[in-house]
Amino acid sequence: MPSIETPTPRAHENPSDSTVGSRNPWESEPKPHGWVRALVFFLIAAAVAGAIWRIATARSEKEKQAAAMATRMAAYMKVPVQAAAVVSRDVPVYLNGLGTVTAYYTDTISSRVTGQILQVNFREGQEVHKGDLLIVIDPAPYKAALDQAKGQLVRDQALLDDYKVELTRYQSLYQEGVYSKEQLDAEQALYGQYVGTVETDKAAIATAQVNLDYCYIRSPIDGRVGLRLVDPGNIVQSTATTGMLIITQMRPIAVDFTLPEDDLPKVLPRMRSREGLMVDAYDRSSQQHLATGKLLTVDNEIDPTTGTAKFKAIFPNENESLFPDQFVNVRLVINQLPHATVIPAAALQHGPDGDFVFTVQPDNTAKMQTVHVALTEGSMLVVDKGVAPGDKVVIDGAEKLRNGSKVVVSIASDADAYKMKAQGTTL
Repeated sequence: MPSIETPTPRAHENPSDSTVGSRNPWESEPKPHGWVRALVFFLIAAAVAGAIWRIATARSEKEKQAAAMATRMAAYMKVPVQAAAVVSRDVPVYLNGLGTVTAYYTDTISSRVTGQILQVNFREGQEVHKGDLLIVIDPAPYKAALDQAKGQLVRDQALLDDYKVELTRYQSLYQEGVYSKEQLDAEQALYGQYVGTVETDKAAIATAQVNLDYCYIRSPIDGRVGLRLVDPGNIVQSTATTGMLIITQMRPIAVDFTLPEDDLPKVLPRMRSREGLMVDAYDRSSQQHLATGKLLTVDNEIDPTTGTAKFKAIFPNENESLFPDQFVNVRLVINQLPHATVIPAAALQHGPDGDFVFTVQPDNTAKMQTVHVALTEGSMLVVDKGVAPGDKVVIDGAEKLRNGSKVVVSIASDADAYKMKAQGTTL
């Protein structure tokens, strides 16, 4: 079967000579222009952007609607809160220092005689009073020495009395011219020797009596006995450098503390006044109040190495909350802020526009109120604007509140609202 050949156009033929409306099958399809593609791309991008904008707008509207709904719900729902009253009180202003508790008196009891301990009349840690018998050292040798001195005095006193009669006789003989002046002077000198001997015997008696008294060791102060350092049967020496026991006075007790030298002008004028200055002692954390006392004195010099002055305060310490060598934080009260407006620290909230509190209105709604905190002390804040004494501020549940929220209020007592006793504020 003969093959069919596809006719090949001649080079001299012009495709445009073909019939109108027909396309040359050998001519390639014309390509679209670039602006068409750009237009298509722009339309697609615009459509996508419009879709995204509509979605974002719809979401924003939903969020606004949800926020408005939450606000309306919060306005109608009653939020349980705890509130406390704003109070007016005098607030002390104080200086802070570091102190160490020291016993007002500390006595190390040592033996002043040598001998064997017969009795130990105290328990370790016992409270003793001035004059209580603590230790008895064997008094027998010293009693014997006392008796011997007394006997010597009796003997020499008899000799003195006898010679006194003799001297009177010699003086009469001298008046009659029988005795010479030289003999009389010698007799008077001998009489003086007897007088001196009697006086020596009396001194020996006193010495023996003192040594005998030293055998009975008594407490020189009121205080607490420490650990026992000797036992019955021990031999103690009068020359020993270690004591037999230590007594420390616990009531009253002292606290030594330091303040910067720049604080002296604030303290000295008040210290010289009759009312004195109050001192509060706190534990290491400065949270627990231990005791209240009064400033006793300030040292007579400033420590040049630290630039501080040493102060001493006295505390009654009736409950023995202070203990010797205990570390304490000291607050020296130097002034008073009269009628300060005080709120609990738990009521304070922080926002972009500053500090604020929620106050409870008479219709049991919460109102956001901007405040200015003048001074801070523990769980107590001193404010100078925003609230007034008698207002009620929210101290628990404020995180659920909005301005105008309905609230169900439970009132906290001052002891709960101001957990730490307001002792003052630091300069």
